[in-house]
Amino acid sequence: MPKNKDALSRYRWIDERLRNKRLPRPALEDLVEFVSGKLDKSIGVRTIQKDLEDMRNDPELNYFAPIKYDRSTRAYTYEDDGYSINNNPIDEADLQGLEVAIGILEQFRSVPVIQRFEDTILKIAASLKMNRKELENQGLIRFSLGNQYKGAEMIPEIVDAIKQLEVIRIAYQSFDRNEPKEHWVEPYHLREYNHRFYLIGKSQKVKGGTMLTFALDRIVQLWPTNQHFDEKNFDDASYFRHAIGITVSEEEPEDIVLSYTPLQGKYVKTQPLHSSQVILKDDEQECRIGLRLVVNHELIMLLLAAGGRVKVMQPAHLAARIKKEAEEMLRRYP
Repeated sequence: MPKNKDALSRYRWIDERLRNKRLPRPALEDLVEFVSGKLDKSIGVRTIQKDLEDMRNDPELNYFAPIKYDRSTRAYTYEDDGYSINNNPIDEADLQGLEVAIGILEQFRSVPVIQRFEDTILKIAASLKMNRKELENQGLIRFSLGNQYKGAEMIPEIVDAIKQLEVIRIAYQSFDRNEPKEHWVEPYHLREYNHRFYLIGKSQKVKGGTMLTFALDRIVQLWPTNQHFDEKNFDDASYFRHAIGITVSEEEPEDIVLSYTPLQGKYVKTQPLHSSQVILKDDEQECRIGLRLVVNHELIMLLLAAGGRVKVMQPAHLAARIKKEAEEMLRRYP
């Protein structure tokens, strides 16, 4: 489970106290007092004991701090005098995540709330780019070019419309049409998925109140309408609860069972496909998982991307869909 902000702050203060050579080596009570003082609140003995154990052994933290306990003095110290949790390098995934986040923030520099922190953002961006170049020069890591997030310039205007319950008019160029189609949209929610931003809302031209999803990179033009709509109780967590990705249909969720090869199963276990994922079987022959999902385009693409490393056990119609796609792929290779 990811550590919360309080825990990370405690690790930082424990690390500082253990590295302070001007003070006697701290006993457990000294660490409790020091961390409590720094955080300006009472911290329990058991909390600090758990923090010390996590700093030593938690693979998620990746500190593996060489904390030694001297029974004779009842004090703690680092076995390596030069050690600090701040010396741990950021791994590739963290660096890529930072680069994406900074790329997004840099594009929103015109948004007032971002402007307040513009200097800080630019400093972080400059430092990140320098570190990236140094790593690339050493041949340790290679980054792909950051996405430009086409359509992101519309986000401030869309966010304002969502807040003010204002209908927006858009010209939307879907992939299956030769000309853009006009929609008058009640905007409810913005969401990012797979390096694209999407607007979820209701087109007033569609009867029955059906929710639609619009990719921002396919919005050709956007205009204000000065028309407003009644407040809608849109809960994004509930709306996307049974879906992978961005496409949500009106179909009911189904019990889906997938059988992965043992090797591919290792990836699926460490990076679950969905919060509903449960392990049904895990042995030398297969890793079988269960999911509760609506079958949508994104799920189909994930299964096809896994190729022969996954088999759909149920439902039968999903297995037939994947089989049909596989047969069509084979026909392309005479």
